[in-house]
Amino acid sequence: MRYLFVHQNFPGQYLHIIRHLLKDPANEVVFISEPSELRIPGVRRVGYDMPRERPAGLAYAVSEYHWATMRAERVAAVARNIRALGFTPDIIIGHHGWGELLNLEDVFRGTPILGYFEFYYHPTGNDVDFDPEFTVPDRSYAAIHAMNIINHLALSMGQHGQTPTRFQHGVYPAWARPQIKVLPECTDLDVCRPDPLARMSRFRLGGFEVAPGERLITYVARNLEPYRGVHVMLRALPAIMAARPDVKVVMVGGDEVSYGPKLVNLTWREFFLRDLAGQIDMSRLLMPGQIAYADYLRLLQRSDAHVYLTYPFVASWSLREALACGCTVIGADVAPVREFITDGRNGLLTPALDPKRLAERVLEVLETPKLARRLSQGARSYAERRLAMEIHVAAFEQRIAEVAG
Repeated sequence: MRYLFVHQNFPGQYLHIIRHLLKDPANEVVFISEPSELRIPGVRRVGYDMPRERPAGLAYAVSEYHWATMRAERVAAVARNIRALGFTPDIIIGHHGWGELLNLEDVFRGTPILGYFEFYYHPTGNDVDFDPEFTVPDRSYAAIHAMNIINHLALSMGQHGQTPTRFQHGVYPAWARPQIKVLPECTDLDVCRPDPLARMSRFRLGGFEVAPGERLITYVARNLEPYRGVHVMLRALPAIMAARPDVKVVMVGGDEVSYGPKLVNLTWREFFLRDLAGQIDMSRLLMPGQIAYADYLRLLQRSDAHVYLTYPFVASWSLREALACGCTVIGADVAPVREFITDGRNGLLTPALDPKRLAERVLEVLETPKLARRLSQGARSYAERRLAMEIHVAAFEQRIAEVAG
């Protein structure tokens, strides 16, 4: 078969299915994306460029639509070129989030499109009104509704959809759900795996060290921001550090904003640390920004307690990978996390916005080795049952067969 993948950030969610498809020499894979230095042997990549700055002076809804249609037009232009060169796909697979797929049914008429539907935004009931510390005025609701413009255009195509979790499927309107099927995202269990020897040697990350007898608490997010509970994590640290002088903490994440509002003159990390000045022993806390994947895996394997916090929003890949590494996970008690963690079996749940309770749950793990071992084993066992890459590949192949025959 001939496959056309489209995602602005190559390879996006499609690394593992592409590797699997390329095992069959009869398959051809072409990928349209913005320029990238990454390569997958066997994949023909075609790039398109976008302006660096969005147009100024437009209302938010108009700006989002303008940017999406611009992206759709540039992808379609590239698609016409590859069609002229003789490539017509049997199926198009891509992410609907940025509008890239919107014009492709006109370029490749009759070719089915399998689009990734990530999230449907609501002004109440999920992420937006979840945290009373960061309220959203009702005058902003129009902008939140406007974030669904591309969702609606994509759904109006009458094509085929996928989403990775039941929670994400459930946030879409009832009339849209039949068009979208849950296709689970998994992880490579041979790469993300426990290392029984990790705690027996000194762990180093830059100049930061954790001795074999010390306890390591970990936290990972793409960026340190309220959506991923950075404020709750930091506010829990004074109590944890006071109770356990042997604790060290590594919080991985950049200073950009992936979700939610930005501050004008400070990063969220600086903002919350300023309020906690003098309460946290900074010699025992490392915030290294984003780190290499190999260091990230070593960190998870060394972890004694891994904290995963989030609003009711899209669950991170890092949650899946932490479970696969056998981390003892303390996760936010919200619907997307409950889909992965059963309290007391393969992790612990804690109220998402309660630093005091988070500290208690972390200390419960550190002070009860038998519990920690049981949860760690439960995490890996869950990953082997539910997160093995074979599950993802099989589900993806079945969905492709349903869509393309």
